[in-house]
Amino acid sequence: HEQLAESGGGSVQPGGSLRLSCVVSVNLYESHCLAWFRQVPGKEREGVAVRDSDGITRYADAVKGRFTISKDNAKNTLYLQMNSLKPEDSAMYYCAAHVGACVPSIEALDAALFGYWGQGTLVTVSP
Repeated sequence: HEQLAESGGGSVQPGGSLRLSCVVSVNLYESHCLAWFRQVPGKEREGVAVRDSDGITRYADAVKGRFTISKDNAKNTLYLQMNSLKPEDSAMYYCAAHVGACVPSIEALDAALFGYWGQGTLVTVSP
């Protein structure tokens, strides 16, 4: 039984959009921290966006103004709307949950803090 399950990845041209979804199990949905990370082969997992239980959202500088993290409570689903995609956005994207206090800044968004992960969904941005 998966506790987080991502979907919505795919291939898109530069400038295009994708919306990633992450269905979160009921016991994790009210977690203090829900976040999206991404990873490319050979690099560390990078925090992209985080949303705390008060609805405060934070974004990495590389995606600010282009990506939006949101929740649909009726569907227990976390979203990442990605617009104006660039080739450097290509990565495996993961949603993650942390049941403790959320991070105070995007710089503190560390994959090691999160104990629950989905299986990932692949995003490829190329001409």
